[in-house]
Amino acid sequence: MTARPCTAVSAIVSMLAQKIVSKAEGRLVVLDEVTPSDKARQLAGIAQKDPRIVELVLRESREVLRCRPGVIVVEDRRGFVMANAGIDASNVEGPLGADAVLLLPIDPDESAARIRSEIHARTGVAAAVVINDSFGRAWRLGTVGTAIGVAGIPALLDLRGNADRNGRILLSSELGVADEVAAAASLAMGQGSEGRPAVHIRGFPYSTGTGRGRDLLRPRDMDLFR
Repeated sequence: MTARPCTAVSAIVSMLAQKIVSKAEGRLVVLDEVTPSDKARQLAGIAQKDPRIVELVLRESREVLRCRPGVIVVEDRRGFVMANAGIDASNVEGPLGADAVLLLPIDPDESAARIRSEIHARTGVAAAVVINDSFGRAWRLGTVGTAIGVAGIPALLDLRGNADRNGRILLSSELGVADEVAAAASLAMGQGSEGRPAVHIRGFPYSTGTGRGRDLLRPRDMDLFR
């Protein structure tokens, strides 16, 4: 999608942490209810992880790309290349204190669209919705907020054909704008015990419109790491 900065901005983007969406959608799994396969046990030995968690990683994935102590990098069932299929145990507790983990939403874009519709129905406000998770990056250390579900704003902006300040035409500029607002929201949400799973961003500087988190997925034939 091609878009230019707005001169008058009133757009609101509601940022939601993936965990609260997954909890609301019943994506919690009690580990005592998981039976690991032989493949899960084998990978668990390499990754030095709980075989039950590795079993869930395999169920949530299309392909295992890398495995070393501490991490299993996969292409998950949604097309995300990420560590451990996004499965997380932090800030998660099962019934009666049982060990449990949380899986990603089955379809984060559909979740974002449904939440957006519900916000509009209840408040009359046409806020965009972005579901935010923490991803590592192939070229950099550290995790950053990343958009996994998007509704109401473009996820990827094609700025090619626009001019820079010196009048030069941009030839290769594509902006992952949904990831940019996700990273900004993560500063307010925090990563540990802050307890701020929702952040509202006002003044989104581009035209609103349609977009999906999957628009940000790099096609396999353009992936230099595989």
